[in-house]
Amino acid sequence: MELHVEARNMEMRKSWQDKIDQEKERLVRHHPGLVHNLRITIDETSHHQGGGYELRLVASVPNDTVVVKRKGETVRPMLVEAFDTLGLQLKELQRKRRQPAKGVEEGEGVAHNTGVIKALYPFESYGFIATNNDREVYFHENALKAITLDQLAEGDAVRFGESEGDKGPHATWVKLAK
Repeated sequence: MELHVEARNMEMRKSWQDKIDQEKERLVRHHPGLVHNLRITIDETSHHQGGGYELRLVASVPNDTVVVKRKGETVRPMLVEAFDTLGLQLKELQRKRRQPAKGVEEGEGVAHNTGVIKALYPFESYGFIATNNDREVYFHENALKAITLDQLAEGDAVRFGESEGDKGPHATWVKLAK
């Protein structure tokens, strides 16, 4: 990700730059390869009573641009809030892009993964899929399509859609393989 940071009408503080670098790393970790360019502008404004700051994050993603603006008295909390908001907007953007077109069921005409049920935890409503390349993918019973958790057994072959969650890969939908 290419990063551009600009401070207007003031000097950039090291603590702000450190926080930006920390938040950028978190963004890259949670949304790898999604953001191509991130521009951050911190502007000290004189038109606020007693001074203040305006913060603007502009993220370039494939076929879109995401903008987050914040105004306030202290920069570090605004940075945290703005990056959190940007992360949520990117997550929502990815969710919308994963949704199949109307009339297309999950897995039809879309690349999908295959694997076998490795472990089931019916009382906790989740399980794990062992993929063909020896990875474990978490799934929740809400991701199951045309089957219930009680109807699944360890060793059942399944097809599934996958995305990266906060704690690792998870299945967005799961169906029995035909």
